[in-house]
Amino acid sequence: MTRAAAAWLLAASLLSGCASVGQRAPAGAETISGKLSVRVDASSEAPARSESGNFELKGTADNGQLNLSSPLGTVLAQARWSGRRAWLTTSQGETAYPDLDALTEEMLGERLPVAALFDWLRGRPWTGAPSQARTATAGPGFQQLGWSVDLARFGEGWIVAQRSQAPVVTVRARVDAP
Repeated sequence: MTRAAAAWLLAASLLSGCASVGQRAPAGAETISGKLSVRVDASSEAPARSESGNFELKGTADNGQLNLSSPLGTVLAQARWSGRRAWLTTSQGETAYPDLDALTEEMLGERLPVAALFDWLRGRPWTGAPSQARTATAGPGFQQLGWSVDLARFGEGWIVAQRSQAPVVTVRARVDAP
């Protein structure tokens, strides 16, 4: 799997098909699924990159997994984490990382706040960091961890999170109804 194909894994991710990736989510874990796209704008060090596909997020920020597949259903990868350790499994094997931040940075070249996604995809700030409401002119949502989370279309299942620090990173998710 190429670095670009694995990149959108974090952000955010289904397992079927050719990869032999086991599902090892915590027992009784809540699942959020849908479609996801991640775009990293060009920088002086790298060209713009963009990936999209299906995702399935299970567990908690402390113990969970993120499964990803292409829009056509081809399995791309699975990220799992427990405590301070994280693992990336693809059809080419498994790689361990010291934490989710290191995993996302290796795959995307940028750190994504995967722990915060559990709450952001539910339309609320993550309890692990301070947040503030967006201004009335910016529309519904909040700012947290250097990201602006737009909830203007949350009733339709859409969440858009954007980090304005260069390079700009935009995560768009369409969450399936439970």
